[in-house]
Amino acid sequence: MDLSVVIPVYNEEESLMELSEWIEKVCVQAGLSFEIIFVDDGSSDSSWSRIRDMAGSKKFIKGLRFRKNNGKAAALHSGFMEAGGDVVITMDSDLQDSPDEIPYLVRMIKDDGYDLVSGWKKKRYDPLVKRFTSRIYNGTARISSGIKLHDFNCGLKAYSNDVVKSIEVFGQMHRYIPILAKKAGFDKIGEKIVEHSPRKYGSSKYGLDRFMKGYLDLLTIGFITRFGKSPMHLFGSLGTLMFLIGFIMALFLGIRKLVFTHNNLRAPLITDSPYFYIALTVMVIGSVLFLTGFLGEMINRNSSERMIILLRIK
Repeated sequence: MDLSVVIPVYNEEESLMELSEWIEKVCVQAGLSFEIIFVDDGSSDSSWSRIRDMAGSKKFIKGLRFRKNNGKAAALHSGFMEAGGDVVITMDSDLQDSPDEIPYLVRMIKDDGYDLVSGWKKKRYDPLVKRFTSRIYNGTARISSGIKLHDFNCGLKAYSNDVVKSIEVFGQMHRYIPILAKKAGFDKIGEKIVEHSPRKYGSSKYGLDRFMKGYLDLLTIGFITRFGKSPMHLFGSLGTLMFLIGFIMALFLGIRKLVFTHNNLRAPLITDSPYFYIALTVMVIGSVLFLTGFLGEMINRNSSERMIILLRIK
């Protein structure tokens, strides 16, 4: 099969039929063998009924259904595991992503050899708040990851099948799939300017709470990428540094006490100095950080995934 189109769905009953017909028309004209995988993320409207009816009449349509809302990342991961096409394309179900981009994205994966191609909504029709926060996200993600993409969070992306079978999308990590792919060794990542349309049906599911969650997820993925396999490198280094700082402070107080005593001067009590308690606290924190790194290494060594290594097969 040439192509799998994975589409997360959450309360988008009005757009599903139109979207599936549009994708079918584009793929047939391009001569692609394809499947469409709708993943119903616990919709409370009649989205699942629409998906079930379409799957009953069209063999190339498949439907997955969650018992409750688990988020876009979980929907994408489930769709990825089900996808059988050489190329996997994801898009949103609200008709803001254009299926007309599909043939170009497929060629970039199959002919140009890209592992992943991310859409860039250069001209957007989203609310001002969403556009503003997206710029902050994308700028921070570019700096921290070194991946030169303008729009990490664009729902329209294309992947080789190897990529989607090699990464695990969890939490809210769908925003940073290019970073997960790069971490897994897929470093040929491209970008294509794509058409973005105003929402035709319903309302946006975007909320301000995603602003903070997005940044926390970026910190999480940054930590996992750099220190997931060796937590001692972070916690052990910080712990050792803090312990040494505390020890030097305590040593200074002790030496000062000896100097006063040697010169027959009345030496102030070490415990009267606030620096003694600061030094003690810093040493304790350093010890705790070091032990945290040690426990992290112990847990990591006993993990069933500690030696999973991806092989290049072509």
